[in-house]
Amino acid sequence: MNLAFTVLEITAPVFILAMIGFAWVRLGFDYDVTFVTRLATTLAVPCLIFTALMKTEIDPQALTALSLATVAAYGAVTVLSWALVAGLGLSRRTYLAPLIFGNTGNVGLPLALFAFGSTGLSYAVVVFAIMAVWSFTLGIWLVAGRGSLNRVLREPLVAASLLGGLFLWQGWQTPPALTSALELIGQMAIPLMLITLGVAVARLTTRRIGLALGLSVAKLVLCAGIAWAVGRWFALDPVAFGVLVLQLGTPVAVTSYLLAEKYGADAQAVAGLVMVSTLLSVIAVPAMLALLL
Repeated sequence: MNLAFTVLEITAPVFILAMIGFAWVRLGFDYDVTFVTRLATTLAVPCLIFTALMKTEIDPQALTALSLATVAAYGAVTVLSWALVAGLGLSRRTYLAPLIFGNTGNVGLPLALFAFGSTGLSYAVVVFAIMAVWSFTLGIWLVAGRGSLNRVLREPLVAASLLGGLFLWQGWQTPPALTSALELIGQMAIPLMLITLGVAVARLTTRRIGLALGLSVAKLVLCAGIAWAVGRWFALDPVAFGVLVLQLGTPVAVTSYLLAEKYGADAQAVAGLVMVSTLLSVIAVPAMLALLL
């Protein structure tokens, strides 16, 4: 019973904030997703990532181990997802990126924070940063047929991760007043991302629900299973292990839908994956937490 209450306490804020965004749109209120997303990804989330890394007291060797495990896990997920899409005869441009990339920002960062505290958040931003680089290179190439290393280097999320890692490595700290300001800005990130997730889901339309459900279940089993195996292989500490499994087990990212819309893939099919996998996470996330806690 205590475990059930613990899982509920962790997951309830995530789903409550997402439902606020969902209800906001259903009630007919305006919500500028483009503006809020830009605010979050160019300002709030980079500040959150930078301060989390700068202030973390985690052993750099532990962060290195998690980084290597994350790269290995995403490599394995990419290969097996490619095989799955090819075996089912599905469009690589439409289905492969959603199967690889989860919602490690909107869902993964809050879950890591609520489940494992500031230490979990520090680990989670490492996974998130690696996923972002993978997404801006391989992800764009899969959907559009071209990648952009320059775009990766210009992304505030990546720059904040590299800068935060440098400060962590050197033991540097920003002046207290600046640190407080950056932390205050970063505190916007999680509620903004969760409410925007709910708004985005409320506005999506879907088709081929049966296929979306099957692929969503396959993604969950594949990604969480690989993360579990890789985490054990690298002998990660319990918090890093839990964060890796949670992050890779997150539902399909809304950005996958935006990329499909931008580059001419089947955006409605991806929308179905986003919606179904997000709804599936209502059951999947508590189940994963029950196994990890």
